[in-house]
Amino acid sequence: MVGQSPLEPGESRAAVLLEPFVHQVGGHMSMLQYDEHTVCKPLVSQELSFYESLPLAMRQFTPQYKGIVSVHLKRDSLGNLALLASPCLQAESCGRQESAAGDPSVTMRHRHRRAAGSDCTVLKWSHTQLTKTFRDSCPGKRLLRTDLQYCTDPLLEDKNGNQPERKSHNPWGLHCHRQQLSRLSKHNENKLHQFLLLENVVSKYSYPCILDLKMGTRQHGDDASEEKKARHIRKCQQSTSASLGVRLCGMQVYQADTGHFLCKDKYYGRKLSAEGFRQTLRQFLCNGNQLRTELLEPIVLRLKALLSVIRKQSSYRFYSSSLLIIYDGQEHKESTAALGNHLHFPRTNCNPPQGTQHSRVDVRMIDFAHTTFKGSKCNHTTYDGPDQGYIFGLENLIKILQSLSEGK
Repeated sequence: MVGQSPLEPGESRAAVLLEPFVHQVGGHMSMLQYDEHTVCKPLVSQELSFYESLPLAMRQFTPQYKGIVSVHLKRDSLGNLALLASPCLQAESCGRQESAAGDPSVTMRHRHRRAAGSDCTVLKWSHTQLTKTFRDSCPGKRLLRTDLQYCTDPLLEDKNGNQPERKSHNPWGLHCHRQQLSRLSKHNENKLHQFLLLENVVSKYSYPCILDLKMGTRQHGDDASEEKKARHIRKCQQSTSASLGVRLCGMQVYQADTGHFLCKDKYYGRKLSAEGFRQTLRQFLCNGNQLRTELLEPIVLRLKALLSVIRKQSSYRFYSSSLLIIYDGQEHKESTAALGNHLHFPRTNCNPPQGTQHSRVDVRMIDFAHTTFKGSKCNHTTYDGPDQGYIFGLENLIKILQSLSEGK
């Protein structure tokens, strides 16, 4: 089922400057912010096929698919690179899998001619404007760096092999964005690239605490080369993917005592033992002052609901996909009537509530570039029954969270 395009047919507006998505905590493809409620990522035909055929029961556990947008590279007079999306082309592209069918080169040339003759206006952005937009677009802007300079040592460790605790901002999204600009800079500036438009699942949170978990006991897709297959098998065997069916891929958690985010990346996650993974889950639920025990019940209930859905999805294999667990680092005090459609539960810890306090949590599956299922246009192998590796990971994740709630 194709999502609605942000533009109606015939509409056009200025090209949109894509900003680095400052709350990307994992993955290797750069997520970019299109607007407050929408992010985008490079289109992979297998992932598009998944979103177009998404089972109804799974939609509450995935980002809403909003269509396709054309993106090109822009270099200013100082040599700075930026990515611009052309929304006026969406009505033509949204709803058709043009990159996976027919001649892609013809499609690209046709779209470029349309762009050249359209009334799209490329916005002129100075570095100062870009910096201001980056700062103001982030809900937790007071906690994040206010410049676009990349950390020179985002992945360095100290002499003992430990990662320093980064509390100013999460550098992973900027790290991915720098790599993406480097890759795209090798192409002609006029080349159009297709990106998927997806719901920004953290837009409703003031201080989004995000846990990115790589799910399943197998991570390589059916189309992986022997070298890549061996590499992924080795990573699984040397991490909690093999023993638990889940491993940490990234994390940011708001620390109320310092007013900063604590961040961990995938390299940290690969080194964790089963007990280390459990302690990291506990750390994800700790705001620096106390353990947010009131979050455990709603998270577990949401995971159990997802588990029930996954068990019914015959032929699906979610290789290399991730699971996001999200909550707001800012504790809310609001009445039940004002809660809307979010999942809310009352506080369950021993501290007496001041007013009526509730917790908002969310659980979403993301990254389906290697997902396969019966009937997929990109299907390589047809499997029977549900994804047991993913189910194994979910069951262990639920068990660990339940043990935390019991104080074990």
